[in-house]
Amino acid sequence: MIVPKQAQSTAAVAAHYDELDSFYREIWGEHVHHGYWATGRETPGEAAEALVGHLARQLRLEAGQSVCDIGCGYGATAQLLAEQHGVSVTAVTVSPAQARIAGARVVSRGSLSVRLMDWLGNGFAAESFDRVYSVESSEHMPDKQLFFDEAFRTLKPGGLLGICAWLACDRPRAWEVRHLLEPICREGRLPGMGDEADYRRFADTAGFRVIGVEDLSDQVRRTWSICVRRVLSKLFTDPRYLRFLLDGTATDRIFALTMLRIMIAYRTRSMRYCLLVFQRDGA
Repeated sequence: MIVPKQAQSTAAVAAHYDELDSFYREIWGEHVHHGYWATGRETPGEAAEALVGHLARQLRLEAGQSVCDIGCGYGATAQLLAEQHGVSVTAVTVSPAQARIAGARVVSRGSLSVRLMDWLGNGFAAESFDRVYSVESSEHMPDKQLFFDEAFRTLKPGGLLGICAWLACDRPRAWEVRHLLEPICREGRLPGMGDEADYRRFADTAGFRVIGVEDLSDQVRRTWSICVRRVLSKLFTDPRYLRFLLDGTATDRIFALTMLRIMIAYRTRSMRYCLLVFQRDGA
């Protein structure tokens, strides 16, 4: 587990997303997660939706299922799944800015309910959901074992947990930790970045069975070159970006540098992006 030199709390995660709210929506788009380039010809928007579709297939979504989105961002992923698959999605986020936008969404099929809450203290009844998923939010959890424990507790027997996660490579070298992985955690408000073995161990301890682990690093890494180009373009066309980077009181302005670190981490294979699926067994 890669742990940042400065401890990162849930409150710091919420503040990070609130402070970068408008920039994230402009640079990443409404899904605020990686895109999945299956052919290489997809637009960024198509690639973002392709990742959602790929996750949905692995979760075997069916109409009428009860689903929980852990760390829902602006709710675009939850809305897409509700409308395309007719599922009832309960979406949670710790960011008030994200909750406001996600909560205003109206779905044409299925249902969507948004909660401003910490997943690690969610209060949901045991066996509430048929499916639980997390798209790039497990990294922000201070207690990753509790993250898995709560997923197991709230899933019905036979239910599936799907996780799209940033992972450290196996046995990273000292320079990778020092110049890439530790700063990515510290600057990106990640309390820790696990590797595949860590996630398998957390899942096993919680009681899950591994269904599959798929490395999508090559299919998603284009996300960061696109984001970097967009930021550079904005620096020359939108004065807000330069003012923010020069504002000494802006806690999260360092994330402009973090994007470069992440892009390099994928290219050097210091970091991986995986889709992991686990099942809670039982009748």
